[in-house]
Amino acid sequence: MSNQNSNPVGVVPMGQKIAFGLGMLANQMFPAALGIFMVVLVQDLKFPAWMWGILFFLPRIFDAFIDPIMGFISDNTRSIWGRRRHYVFLGAIIMGITFVVMWQLYRENGINYNFIFFLLCSFVFYLGLSIFSVPYVAMGYEMSDDFHERTSIMAISQWIGQWAWVIAPWFWVVMYDPKWFPNADTATRTLAVWVGISCMILAMIPAIFIKSKSTKDEKSFSPLTFSTIGGSLKEIFQSFKEAFRNKPFTKLCIATFLIFNAFNTVAAFTFFIVVYYLFNGSTADAGIWPTLFGCLGALSTTFIVIPIVANISKRMGKRDAFIVCQGISIFGYILLWFLFIPGKPYMFIFALPFFSFGIGSLFTLMMSMTADVCDMDELTSGKRREGIFGAIYWWMVKFGFAIAGLLTGVIMSAVGFDPNLPVQADGAVTGLRLFFSGIPILGTLIAMWVMRNYNLTEEKAREIKNELEARKVQ
Repeated sequence: MSNQNSNPVGVVPMGQKIAFGLGMLANQMFPAALGIFMVVLVQDLKFPAWMWGILFFLPRIFDAFIDPIMGFISDNTRSIWGRRRHYVFLGAIIMGITFVVMWQLYRENGINYNFIFFLLCSFVFYLGLSIFSVPYVAMGYEMSDDFHERTSIMAISQWIGQWAWVIAPWFWVVMYDPKWFPNADTATRTLAVWVGISCMILAMIPAIFIKSKSTKDEKSFSPLTFSTIGGSLKEIFQSFKEAFRNKPFTKLCIATFLIFNAFNTVAAFTFFIVVYYLFNGSTADAGIWPTLFGCLGALSTTFIVIPIVANISKRMGKRDAFIVCQGISIFGYILLWFLFIPGKPYMFIFALPFFSFGIGSLFTLMMSMTADVCDMDELTSGKRREGIFGAIYWWMVKFGFAIAGLLTGVIMSAVGFDPNLPVQADGAVTGLRLFFSGIPILGTLIAMWVMRNYNLTEEKAREIKNELEARKVQ
């Protein structure tokens, strides 16, 4: 099977990189806004913690199940538009419309109605997310066959995508400032319209502008019909088994699972720690400080972390760059324990550049390394399976994200934290702080140990590339 989208020279025009990056902005803005808005469910619509956990868990499990199927479909699509572009376009529309609808929640409808309505809409939203994100990520893997150009593509896309995390925290300011809206749920209903429509347009850009060759006459693809798609599940499961026999890919999945989902288990605690620990439970007194935590962290990632990661990756290799960056992030989590100081909220700012190295470097490096793994897989299987490998990689992320969402509610209940109470039980906020630093540090340490002997180096990647090119000549 030929590589349908690879630039044979390996150098990708900047316009193509930016088009891919704008898709990443949408890909990250949806979860960034979702994470901010989810606070409203507990803080304002009075959902109990167990409902919050279920809303995090079930739709993401569904999403994780759909991803590998979407990867198989995308890899084997015969179309004049290529394998990916039309799915990216369709998924963007489904995501945008559903995101708007799912946040049209009204207090007078009651908790149970709002819970069921939001849950059902979430399933449709995550279906659209799978249809968009799996082919979209695969497009990025296919854009170049050059070892360092792949890191450049992912660094630019992550740089653009990080602006989602700069912008989204300011929603807290709008949501909880009575000069803007009478209450946060009214604000969320309005903001969802702007986010949904603008991100839908951004998500369409890669489908419109990234070049793709026709696969209409490709003979080696598996058939995709309603009668055969069920039988194709066997091939999907076989691809799963083959992917996890690839040791470098397995290490990437495990390390990402540990770091990303340890972070997401405790990410929602940031708002509560700032409000309840630094400002004694007053959202009014907290003002823009919860916003500054997310915004300044994302700015650190955008202007400090990503350029440094791209540079040291070229100098010392992707694995060593990963180890160094994650070590810096551990130092950041330790600093946050000491620099959350009541009465001095500005102190946590000094920890943010170090803290940001964890998530900020993760996908820049891991997505680049996954593209290398796809070459390695082609050498052994004879197939280009970016869709399957991308789907499996993000399946690990999303499955863990679902578990993380469930654990968030469990931890809040376990430490006795109740956001509906003006004064928290003794030890509740301290418990949140312990988990906030402890879980990411533990997950990162294990991930570093897993990646210590990752061996798909630049030299090995070039050998694989040369052998693949020799095969194409034959």
